[in-house]
Amino acid sequence: MSSFYEEINKSRVITDEKENAQSRTSVDKWIFRILLLILGFMPLIVMGSVKEVISPLVSNIDALSSGTKGDLFTSYKSMFLLISTITVSILFLAKIFFMNGKINKSLLNYFLLLFIVGILISTIVSPNISIALNGQYNRSDGAINWLCYLILMFIAMNIKYPRKAINYVLLSLYPFVVINLYIITTNFYGNDLLQKGWMRKFVSLFLPQGASIGQDSHLLGTLNQWNYMSGMFGILTLLYLGGAILEKQSKLKIAHFLISLCTMAVMLMAMSASGFFTLVCVLPILIWLAIRTYNKKISLLLLSIFIIVSAGLIHGFSLQNSKVWDDSIGFFYHGENPYAEKEKPTAKINESSKLALDGFLGNKAYAAEDKFELPVLPESGWSAGTGRTYIWKETFELVKDRPFFGYGLDTLVYHFPHTKLETRANLLVETVVDKPHNIYIGVLYGTGILGFVALIGIVLITVFTSLKKIFIFNIKSNTSVVLCVAWLAFLIQALFNDTTPAIVATFFIMIGILMGLQFEEKEA
Repeated sequence: MSSFYEEINKSRVITDEKENAQSRTSVDKWIFRILLLILGFMPLIVMGSVKEVISPLVSNIDALSSGTKGDLFTSYKSMFLLISTITVSILFLAKIFFMNGKINKSLLNYFLLLFIVGILISTIVSPNISIALNGQYNRSDGAINWLCYLILMFIAMNIKYPRKAINYVLLSLYPFVVINLYIITTNFYGNDLLQKGWMRKFVSLFLPQGASIGQDSHLLGTLNQWNYMSGMFGILTLLYLGGAILEKQSKLKIAHFLISLCTMAVMLMAMSASGFFTLVCVLPILIWLAIRTYNKKISLLLLSIFIIVSAGLIHGFSLQNSKVWDDSIGFFYHGENPYAEKEKPTAKINESSKLALDGFLGNKAYAAEDKFELPVLPESGWSAGTGRTYIWKETFELVKDRPFFGYGLDTLVYHFPHTKLETRANLLVETVVDKPHNIYIGVLYGTGILGFVALIGIVLITVFTSLKKIFIFNIKSNTSVVLCVAWLAFLIQALFNDTTPAIVATFFIMIGILMGLQFEEKEA
C-alpha cells in the first residue's frame, strides 16, 4: 500500500517539475523579448520633456541655476528603461519563487551586489540626494538608471536563450542603425531634420502647453551628442563586422556587412575621434577571428572590402567637412589635413564675451601705489584630450575629500571648480563641466571606493571571459564571440566617454547575455 502512494507522489513530483520547466521556458522567452525591445527600441526614443529643476547652487550660469529645463534625449528613455526593468524583474522573481528557478553561481553575482550596495549608500549620504537618485535633468544618469543596468545584466545572466539568440540581438538593432544613418546624413549635409515641421511636432507630442522646441535646436541622431554617437557606432561597427565575419548564412553575412558600413558612415559623420580610436584598437581582434573562421579567405576578403570602402567614406565625407579627417586618420597622423583650407581665420573671443568671462571668474582688484591692477588671465584653450586630462585631475582632487562613498552619481556639475583661473587655460570659456568624460572616474567620484572596486571586479571577470573566448576561438565556436568584441570596445570607450541610458543599458544587457550563454555551455 505504501509503495502505491510513493509511486503516486513520485509521479506528481515529475509532473510538477515538467510544468515548472515549461513555465520557466515561457518566462525566459518573454524576458528575452523584453530585453530585445530595450535593445532595439529604447535607444530610438527622442521626445521633448520639461522638468522643474531645483539647483543646490545659486548662480547666474544657466546650467547651474534652478528653473524650468527641457530635455529631448534621456527622460523618456529612462522612463522606458525603468518600466521594462520592473516588468522583467517581476517575471524573473516569479520564475525563481514559483517555478523552481535557479540562479547561476558566479563570482560576478557578489560584485553586482557590492555595486548595488555602493550605489545605495552613496545616494543616501550624497550632499545632493535627489540629483544622485535621478541624475541631471538632461542626462538621467543617477542611481535609478545604474540599478536598472545592473539588474538587467543579472537577469540576462540567468535565463535560457534560443539557438539563434545572437542573430536576434544583432537584428534588433537594425532599425536603430538605419534611422540614425538617415538623421545624421540630413544633418551632415545641412538639412537638419529637427527643422522640419512634422519632426518638431512629433518630438513635442508630450510637451505641456506653451512649451516648444528651440529654433536653434538640431538633431544629430537619437543619442545626446556627437561623442555618444561616435562611440556607440564605433562599437556597433565592430559588432556587425564581427557578425559578418562569423556568420555562416550568406544572406545574414551580407546583411551584417552592409550594416557595418552604415554604422561606419554614422561614426564618421558624428565627427568625434572616440569611435575611430576604438575601432582601430579592437580591429586586430577581428583580424584574429577572421583567420580562425571556417572560411578564412572570405572573412579576410570582407575585412579588406570594409577597409577600402571605409577609406572611400573618409575621403567623401572629408570633402564635405575636413573635420572628418581630423577625427579619423588625422587623430593618428598629425601632419597637415589635406582637406583643410590653407588659411583659416584665428578664433578670437569678442570683447563682450571676455567681459562676461572676467565677471564669471570673479577677478579681484589689488591696491598698489594708488592703482588698481587686475590679475593677468591665461589664454583660453583646451588641455590634452579636449580638456579631459584637466577634468580628470580636478575630479580626483574632489574624490580625496569623500573617498569612501563619493558624492552621488551624476552630481559633478555642482561640485566641479568652474571658477578657478586654471580652468580658463584648460577648458574653453563657454564650458561648464557636467560629466567626467570617463565612466570609471565617474563611478569613483559618484560611489567612492566601494562602487569603484565592484565595477573593476565586474570588468576583470568579464574581460577574462571575453579574451578567453576570443583566443580559444575555433571553427566550431558559436557567434556569441561578437558580444565579447562589443563589450571590450565598450570598455575602451569608457575611458573617455560617459554613461547614457541608450549605450550603457545596451552593452550591460549584451554582456549579461554572453555570460548566460557561457553558463549554458558549461551545463551542456
